[in-house]
Amino acid sequence: MSETTSVAANSVCPRCRSSTIIVHSHSPVAGVWTVFGCTTCLYAWRSTEPEENANPDLYPAPFRLRPEDLPNLLVAPTIPPLTAKAATPDPKPA
Repeated sequence: MSETTSVAANSVCPRCRSSTIIVHSHSPVAGVWTVFGCTTCLYAWRSTEPEENANPDLYPAPFRLRPEDLPNLLVAPTIPPLTAKAATPDPKPA
């Protein structure tokens, strides 16, 4: 286990404070950044994020989630389909 992975395993999610943290990816250049993710609330962040995005104690309170509330959250509405006019490209060459 790499040092970065062990840090993630000992962390909690900044948004929901769950301990279900996984490592999604590492930077192509070793040690530059790591992408972590929470399998409870699906929040993801890089190791290079500002403290308020990665530290549970500094994460903005209005955006925090509680794992027990997740099943009751509203589903975001779908994006409506494009209108026929907007979906059809302009046939005139530029």
